[in-house]
Amino acid sequence: MAVPKVCGIETEYGVTLRGAAESNPVLASSMLINAYVEHRKVGWDFDDESPGRDARGFAREGSAPPEVETHLVNTVLTNGARYYVDHAHPEYSTPECADALELVRADKAGERVLARSMQAARRLLEPGQDILVHKNNSDGKGNSYGTHENYLVDRALPFAGLVRYMLPWFVTRQVFTGAGKISSENGAEPVDYQISSRADFFEEEVGLETTLKRPIVNTRDEPHADPQKYRRLHVIAGDANLCEVATFLKVGTTAIVLAMVEDDFIDKDLGIVGPVSAMRTVSHDPTCRATVELVEGGRATAIEVQWEFLRLANKYADETGLEHCGGEDVGTDVLRHWEAALTALERDPMTLDGRLDWVTKLALLDAYRARDGLAWSDPKLALLDLQYHDVRPGSSLYERLVAAGKIERLVTEESVIEAMTEPPGSTRAYFRGTCLARWPEAVVAANWDSLILDVGTEPLRRIPMMDPLKGTRAYVEPLFAECSTPAELVARLAS
Repeated sequence: MAVPKVCGIETEYGVTLRGAAESNPVLASSMLINAYVEHRKVGWDFDDESPGRDARGFAREGSAPPEVETHLVNTVLTNGARYYVDHAHPEYSTPECADALELVRADKAGERVLARSMQAARRLLEPGQDILVHKNNSDGKGNSYGTHENYLVDRALPFAGLVRYMLPWFVTRQVFTGAGKISSENGAEPVDYQISSRADFFEEEVGLETTLKRPIVNTRDEPHADPQKYRRLHVIAGDANLCEVATFLKVGTTAIVLAMVEDDFIDKDLGIVGPVSAMRTVSHDPTCRATVELVEGGRATAIEVQWEFLRLANKYADETGLEHCGGEDVGTDVLRHWEAALTALERDPMTLDGRLDWVTKLALLDAYRARDGLAWSDPKLALLDLQYHDVRPGSSLYERLVAAGKIERLVTEESVIEAMTEPPGSTRAYFRGTCLARWPEAVVAANWDSLILDVGTEPLRRIPMMDPLKGTRAYVEPLFAECSTPAELVARLAS
């Protein structure tokens, strides 16, 4: 039986320090985080960081695993999230979530955290300066930055089995996960508009890198959990979504496909010839009619491959159930949205305006083009493309559509605001966040799978959290009710 698909999203936000003599993105990112965190910043414990470990047991000669930057600003929030400077970007890593809907809420809370950070940072800036933040994946100058997903996977599953099915999955799911983008980059064939903002930047099928020679399937083997039981699939082949339905589909469908792979349920080879070039083929065709060559012979559109995955998912739901894919209710809702999206994409993609980012942005840009007679190469359109992703509620074209009631929402704004400070109750994030909220001075450092507490006597106490589904509200809320100090908590845990 597949393991529960605990999941999370890491988003590197685009950042610009405007009005300064020199744009320093690292400084701007640090200012954002320092301004937002009013309580004492809790440091990140880097002891378990191992981004160079490869799931294949080897790394390609010359490969460059991500560098661990221990000197940059890092903190943990009371909602269980990690907020830090990653290279030259402010990165928000959601707390661990037990289902796709919970993750939509946590990811949307990250957008609000960045917006609040921008407001708070103004007091640190010189007159005439401002920090701009965008939830996107490209600066339009050849530089791309990531939105990475993470899924809990059974360690017993051979990694080659994951690669076999995840390659065609990532190539074809773009039709509903893409954020849309004007033009092309990274040497790709010219195009007016494409489905994905990241597709042009993938150059290998499988590999360890995340910033150069990006692979469709990333091999980082850093489980942040019991390594004997689990692995973490680190997904870099995704876009930064604003539409809640797109995020819900991106995470919910991937969780179901991973469960099917673990349970050896997929009964046919869905492999695609030349996945790297196929990524661009799918992305470069907003009509969704382009075909890719199949390993078993013949050609198919991305939507036709997706229908095969959905056929299997419906069969899996009937025969096995979706309890390990976020629960039956959420899983069933994922299937419903999945079928509706594929049906609409087949008939007329533009009917998904307000549900999928690439369609919503395209409809917006087409309206401006028609009104002002703009060519796709007009700089005004590029500016509008960027403004869609602006994190500031008053400046974001996406948020204007939300305010106008043109975006389908899956979570309430009240629940999103709550998620800025409150952790999910369904994973170990509840324990991490609650400890920080109750005893901020006692939490010396934290990471995903442990917490270091100062109980007032030597030595410092490390509390392991190797199972993402322990430390939940149901597990530890009674414990917190009985403990008034960190020392009492540690004593109770030890007993």
